[in-house]
Formats: sequence, C-alpha cells, structure tokens
Amino acid sequence: MQDKTAFSADAETAIQITGVWKIFGDRATEALADIQSTGIGKTEVLEKYNCVIGVADTSFEVGRGEIFCVMGLSGSGKSTLVRHINRLLEPTAGQIFVGGQDVMAIPESELRRFRNEHIAMVFQNFALMPHRSVLDNIALPLEIRGVNKNQRMEVAERCLAMVELSGWGNKFAHELSGGMQQRVGLARSLAADPEVLLMDEPFSALDPLIRRQLQTEFMKLAARMRKTTVFITHDLDEAVRIGDRIAIMRDGRVVQIGTPEEIVMHPADDYVADFVAGISRLKVVRAHAVMKPLAEFESANGPLAETAPSFGEDVNLSVLITAAIEADTPLAITDPAGTRIGVITRADLLQTVIEGTETS
Repeated sequence: MQDKTAFSADAETAIQITGVWKIFGDRATEALADIQSTGIGKTEVLEKYNCVIGVADTSFEVGRGEIFCVMGLSGSGKSTLVRHINRLLEPTAGQIFVGGQDVMAIPESELRRFRNEHIAMVFQNFALMPHRSVLDNIALPLEIRGVNKNQRMEVAERCLAMVELSGWGNKFAHELSGGMQQRVGLARSLAADPEVLLMDEPFSALDPLIRRQLQTEFMKLAARMRKTTVFITHDLDEAVRIGDRIAIMRDGRVVQIGTPEEIVMHPADDYVADFVAGISRLKVVRAHAVMKPLAEFESANGPLAETAPSFGEDVNLSVLITAAIEADTPLAITDPAGTRIGVITRADLLQTVIEGTETS
C-alpha cells in the first residue's frame, strides 16, 4: 500500500526523469528499437511504423521547491511530457521518480491514491464541476480521501483565502469570471496539500491583465508554500517571469535547460536564439553576468571610488542602467555579505544591451 510517508520529503530532488521516450502507435516498441539502433528520425518513424514521437530521450531533475518551466511551440511535446510525471501517460521507455518513489512501479490499484495525495494538476480549462459550489469544488480532493465535511470545508475556506476569493465559496462556477475560476482551480490543488504541482498552461486562456495578476499571485504563493512546480507554457515572457529554470523543447526533445538568464544570454542553438530574440534583457540579466572582477578593474583603472554606488549581484539591468545614468563613477557590485566583488561601467551596460538588440 502507498501512503504519505512513501514520499521522501527530505530529498533535494523532487522529480527525476531519466531517458523517457513516448512513441504513439501500435508499433511503438519496434519503432524505438529502430531509433536506438539506426538513428532514424521523426519522419521515417511515421512512414515506416505509422508512429509519432511525442517525447524523445528526455532526462532532467527538478529540485524541491523549484518552479521548473517547460516551454516550446505547439507539438513540441511539453504537455505530453508533463503527463508522464503523474502517469496519465505511460512512457514507452525510461524512468520517473517523484519524491524518491518509482512512479512506474506503483500498482494500478494504488496509482489514483498516489496522485491524490502527492501530485496535483491545474489545467488550462479550469475543470470545475458546474453542479458544485466553489467550496465543494475546492474540497473535492479531500472528499475523495474520506476527510469529514467540517474539516474539508475548513481547509477549502483557508485555500479560498489564499487565492483572495474569500466570500465567494457559495457561488457556482458560471457565476465567476475566467480568472476567478482559475483561482478556484489553483485553490483546489492547494487543498490537496500535494508535494508537486503540475500546471499545464493554466493562464493561457485569460486576458493579458488577468493573466499577469494571476502570475503575480502564483509567484507569491509559490514563494510562501515552497511547492515543487512543473509549469508548462508556450510564452517565454511568462517562463522568464516565474521560472527558476526553463527547459525548452523541440520535436519531443529538451534542447536546453537553464535559468532565464542563461537561456537569454547563452542560447544553445539557433532554435533557442530565435525563441529568446524578442525578450528584453533588462529584467532578465543580472549584475553578476555583466560585472568585471574588482581586482581586474582596479589593476587597469586604479582603486574604485569609495563613493561608488553599490548593488547586489542579483540586481537586474534595468536598475543598473538607471543608476549608471545618475552616477559619476562605475557601479560597485557586492556579495550577500556586502563585500565588493565586481564593477560595472556604463560601457559594460551599453554593450550588453547592444548585444541583445543585435540578436532580436
């Protein structure tokens, strides 16, 4: 029997995916063997075996409490990939561990319980039950577990407050706006108190203003609750804004994984470069990526003035550019202890902005 203690709450790695393949079609096993032995491609797999490659030899880890964004164009495999984490889809090959638990080894009879207790999923289409009130929708995961009504209503009220919808508990889904319905969907996921949240383009159907508001609220909740989150999106601005790291997919493969800054500053190939071409560097690139080491600067220019404005190494370009316009000296960059470790000049900032413009 699976139980809550089966999930390793102390492990630094919450999700581990190794060599996962998903090939759709009756001859998937044959197709995979051919791919691995001869290296045939997507088109050949379709022609020879009438199979479609959904996910191709994908491996990555997600740290506990991390927001890990998976993005790519339509058909890149991102939604297919995320559905393997809770085994809504069975992989053709590969290993999947969630909280140290081998997901593929869980018997079918226990799989629903594992999902209910450890993994919650938030969909794009809200998936609220129209005949249930908002509170009853939120409490549904607890009802499935057999939690008594008073307790589950108490939890539902608390989660409703988390998404700033207190007082709306007795309404029905059709009485709420799209943004409010998505908040209810998020509250329902939180009510289950899962270790892992899977979010499949949860805000993409919303108006831009509402979408940004929900992104902000989600970021606040994520910071407070430290839920491990795999967040699927096709929007790079969204991924850069909320993700600790980003995985970019193409044709079922992960082509690059990195922080937003790494993805924008050092794209792995032309495909990634095209993806990031339209993103502004001003709020993505941080001081540590632009600065010169203090010793290097001072050996060429003499001591940095004691009056030089100081900024932490995680301050973004936008803040640094504003400060550089007003300052008479280069900017000092400090470590968390306040010790000077680097220097940024106006020329450094200008060069970084120019490089970003040239790739856009």
